[in-house]
Amino acid sequence: MAYVLRGSDSLHRLKRRGRAATTAFAELGRHMTFFAETVAAIPFTLRRYSKHVAQHVGEVSFGYASLLAGGGTIGIVFAMSAVAAMMVGVETFRGLELIGLTSLSGLLSAIANTRELAPVIASIALAAKVGTGFTAQLGAMRISDEIDALDSMAVRPIPFLATTRVIAAVVCIVPIYMVGLISTFVATRLVVVTFGGSSAGTYDYYFHLALTPADLIYSVVKAAVFAIIVALVHCSYGFHASGGPEGVGRAAGRALRTSILAIGITDVFLTFVLWGIVPTVPGLGAS
Repeated sequence: MAYVLRGSDSLHRLKRRGRAATTAFAELGRHMTFFAETVAAIPFTLRRYSKHVAQHVGEVSFGYASLLAGGGTIGIVFAMSAVAAMMVGVETFRGLELIGLTSLSGLLSAIANTRELAPVIASIALAAKVGTGFTAQLGAMRISDEIDALDSMAVRPIPFLATTRVIAAVVCIVPIYMVGLISTFVATRLVVVTFGGSSAGTYDYYFHLALTPADLIYSVVKAAVFAIIVALVHCSYGFHASGGPEGVGRAAGRALRTSILAIGITDVFLTFVLWGIVPTVPGLGAS
């Protein structure tokens, strides 16, 4: 009898795991279908909903109530990038000081901030500030049947709600990211030169030697790709939210976790694709 009960428990556990795996694959397929439909609707959205795209551009850049809300995404990216760059400057200077190579602080600042730090920080800020807002907005519309109402009025909900937000995020990320990138440069130099006492001329020489136009272009490309990922993931979770206000909150949390994980994986992939597995040091020809 005990053997039969143990066998039944094992069968139930196996069924639960099978149902969980099936549900996970079904959810993945639902999100991937949503991504494809959102991207495919870009030409239609630009022709039909250009005014809505412009409205979302203002919301993404400055937020609601503009400066009263903390400067919107621009202010958050600027602050987060500056704080992270200060930490990079402190540890870079302290580490190089141990081996007597503080003169290379400018070189490491140009490479680390441009290739890795600034794009990742800007995308995480975009996910936390803008992405969660996208999920909450679309989730609230889903649980209040507003999305179904759009369908009943022959309005395609994905182009109208999701594609407009994706386009706005891509349009806004370039100026927002450049603000964050400049703040990383200024913050790192402030720590190394002003507070650390390093030579300003030496720092600037190696900084300009290492900072190339190609690096800046590749860095913007990374930021744009991250913005697309953030917008797609958060819009998808909001669009498919269920379970009332509590379900919208869960969807926002899952979307944020998923987008940050996707940013990390994509960052490694893009770094290898854009700069190679064994990159060269700009201006020095070394690898």
